[in-house]
Amino acid sequence: MDRSFLEWPYFEPRHRELAAALEGWCKAHLPVDYGDVDAACRGLVTALGAGGWLQHSGGALDVRTLCLIRETLARHDGLADFAFAMQGLGMGAVSLFGTAAQKLWLDRTRAGTAIAGFALTEPASGSDVAATATMAERVQGGWRLTGEKTWISNGGIADVYVVFARTGEAPGARGLSAFLMPADVAGLSVAERLDVIAPHPLARLSLDAVELPEAALIGRAGEGFKLAMAVLDVFRSTVGAAALGFARRALEETVARVQVRRIQGQALAELQMVQGHLADMALEIDAAALLVYRAAWTKDQGAARVTREAAMAKLYATEAAQRVIDMAVQLHGAEGVRQGSVVERLYREIRALRIYEGASDVQRVVIARQLLQGAS
Repeated sequence: MDRSFLEWPYFEPRHRELAAALEGWCKAHLPVDYGDVDAACRGLVTALGAGGWLQHSGGALDVRTLCLIRETLARHDGLADFAFAMQGLGMGAVSLFGTAAQKLWLDRTRAGTAIAGFALTEPASGSDVAATATMAERVQGGWRLTGEKTWISNGGIADVYVVFARTGEAPGARGLSAFLMPADVAGLSVAERLDVIAPHPLARLSLDAVELPEAALIGRAGEGFKLAMAVLDVFRSTVGAAALGFARRALEETVARVQVRRIQGQALAELQMVQGHLADMALEIDAAALLVYRAAWTKDQGAARVTREAAMAKLYATEAAQRVIDMAVQLHGAEGVRQGSVVERLYREIRALRIYEGASDVQRVVIARQLLQGAS
């Protein structure tokens, strides 16, 4: 695989050392058996914690490191990427804004002894966070939460969730708050487990008068939207990195395939049309990598927000990876659609990345608004 991108000026020696060490770990531990997805995910969190990789998922967040880890894990195993990513995303608000007491959970999630979840999406408020309907009302000593969350990653296996609810300080997005909610709290239940084309632990959660102490509030009341957007500012770039990992694996598999698959007496790789497709795939990957690591580098240099850069990285990398993987399937022929083949798995894995953490069309809106604000 082409590793020359690690010599780009975005990276420091520590990043190259980490990438080499993680590559060795992946070859020894991945892929995993998907027979029991919940068990596989729990096992991956434990293994990632024991390997020290989850230390990068909380506390001081180096975005280039997060992106390199996600890209590498995704290239080897999509569920491993999911397990790592959710430890970071799930506790992102705590890492960035949590109190000392709340950050005690980070010791467990980074060690791999607790699993984290990020409970933002609702049946009627996916991309439109301002339409959040889950309510949090003040009661003596704390808060009472009532509502429903859906498409929650690690739903049903998480030990702790960061949950967003309406506290009513202002209309729309300005009236939301974030809470740290242990999974064993009374009133929280798994209403439904959700199956998707690339197996991951997902669920719809019901909050029936869940009572949380005052200390569960992350940051200040009414700042939930700001917290959520700050977390997504960090982790949207990493979604692009995961897509990049999928795309690199697809290209790697395709280059190997076209050199051994023969048609009319010659290898597919000798056909100019096939060479053109390979060139397009490589071009898409490098362009995506430049956008992903530009966004990560910019954030690591101390930028308060990288909304535009992260949106561009997430949008382009996920859409480009879909095109790369689709061409990989095409060049594999019938083998590309055989259930269980590498490129068939990648084809199923990539599709969700164009939806979660801000669908592609939402990213286009974000980019355009940033552009228009800069022109006004």
